[in-house]
Amino acid sequence: MVDEFNQLWKVKRPEVTAALAAAAAEGDRSENAEYIYRKKQLREIDSRIHFLKSRLEDLVVVDTAPTDTSRVFFGAWVRLEDGDGNRVEYRIVGPDEFDPDRGYISMDSPMARALMKKNEGDEVVVKRPKGDAVFTVLTVSYRPFDRS
Repeated sequence: MVDEFNQLWKVKRPEVTAALAAAAAEGDRSENAEYIYRKKQLREIDSRIHFLKSRLEDLVVVDTAPTDTSRVFFGAWVRLEDGDGNRVEYRIVGPDEFDPDRGYISMDSPMARALMKKNEGDEVVVKRPKGDAVFTVLTVSYRPFDRS
């Protein structure tokens, strides 16, 4: 988020502002497509900068494991098995960090909420729109799983 903020503030916004000034210098702004486009682009950038700034002010970096590493808390990697024997792995992250392709789920998701404070061997019932799903917690770790 810091990298995105810096990229927008230090690189992208000055570029768009310069392009907007050049478009404004061309004269009639009411029919100037480049001017209208750059104004819209600048509003979008400013909106994103405002959002990132407010999020960064409230962010708390969690860089230590909890005292009880046998239970699922924020930051945990969890290996699960469903009733059919299919295994899945998730990492519980903040709402701004979720990435389904990497198996990162938001701590606010139904799956993560169901997993919180569970131990290895516990059964977890996840309430989903298409019906409840039952999983067994196989492994809890505060380090990435070995992929070998």
